[in-house]
Amino acid sequence: MELTQNFVNHAIMEAKEAAYAAADDFFRNRMGGRDAYACGFAWVNIWEHNGVKIKGNTKLGKMLKAAGVRQDYTKAFQIWNPSGLTVQNVDCKEVGAQAAADVLKKYGFTAYAGSRLD
Repeated sequence: MELTQNFVNHAIMEAKEAAYAAADDFFRNRMGGRDAYACGFAWVNIWEHNGVKIKGNTKLGKMLKAAGVRQDYTKAFQIWNPSGLTVQNVDCKEVGAQAAADVLKKYGFTAYAGSRLD
């Protein structure tokens, strides 16, 4: 696969769509549509593509930034709350972040879901 802006945009969009679907399903079916229990945050960190570390000044790093993915203080590219679901429950957000990471892995990225309680 050739690395193009369309490739990156598509991978990010598909990851976010999968995150929303997984988080929404968890919210509706596991939590009964109620935002309850532990509050927190979740995200996806993207470190490498096909085994090569992604740096901010590389072609791929610039394409990720153009797709709206920011670099955090550790230099990982990070998608904060990839599901976009407006709940406070950390479990919903974690499920979404993991779904996004799984999609990104399919596209050759080394990606991990992360979370923390609020």
